[in-house]
Amino acid sequence: MKAIAQTLGVSRSAVQERLKGRSRPRGPYRKVDDAVVLPLITALVSARPTYGYRRIIALLNRQMRESGTAPINHKRVYRIMKANHFLLARKYEIRPDYGHEGKVVTMRSNLRWCSDGFEFHCWNGEVVRGAFIIDAHDREIISWRAVVNAGISGSEVRDMMLEAVEKRFGTCQAPAPIEMLTDNGSPYTARETRIFARQIGRKPCFTPVKSPQSNGISEAFVHTLKRDYIHVSPLRDAVAALALIETWIEDYNDYHPHSGLKMRSPREFRTAQIATS
Repeated sequence: MKAIAQTLGVSRSAVQERLKGRSRPRGPYRKVDDAVVLPLITALVSARPTYGYRRIIALLNRQMRESGTAPINHKRVYRIMKANHFLLARKYEIRPDYGHEGKVVTMRSNLRWCSDGFEFHCWNGEVVRGAFIIDAHDREIISWRAVVNAGISGSEVRDMMLEAVEKRFGTCQAPAPIEMLTDNGSPYTARETRIFARQIGRKPCFTPVKSPQSNGISEAFVHTLKRDYIHVSPLRDAVAALALIETWIEDYNDYHPHSGLKMRSPREFRTAQIATS
């Protein structure tokens, strides 16, 4: 049988099936209850068009756990999405020759906070610029500021820093020094900002010049913000944009699955960390 199969260039199982007069039906593999899962996946893909199958799987299984249903295997979700053309197109990029060999991520929350700015244009030409503070461990956006047709000032950065401390600790001073990793922008390097940072328990740290990868956590959030929120939202004018930013931040903190947090949202991850500590 083996020699015949090799001569014909087919598998032995195929030859045996032919000899027994049996043949398996051709066509894509399906399960009976795929029709139940498909509408759930379709709803998630429609609501989150920029999400790949890994994040769709995380959201789907989050729904399953909340309803008391067993989670669905990731291979099955991938198969269903592929059959219905829901997968995102593959994106091939040439990685830059330079890299960052340091480690920005910390082992627990409130050891290092990172900050950076973002900018986008509205449909009427108005420019919105903002800044934020993100924890280097749990990736939660703790505080943020945004302005229209202007730059973020040092006073706004200081207000944002104080708000972050108050949100995390309930007081105006951190119980232990927290590193504040930023670029070399003037709102962060200003003498008043550095003095104020130390007064509330912050330790200013600055990335090397022309080294955005040294603040990779902040850069990753800006990329996520633009890809999953800004580019798919109606931005008629600055008033509409400012109203949406808070919604985006809350959605990111509460809902967005993060690959660095085992596909949990920042607050979901932080809640689990607090419960086990």
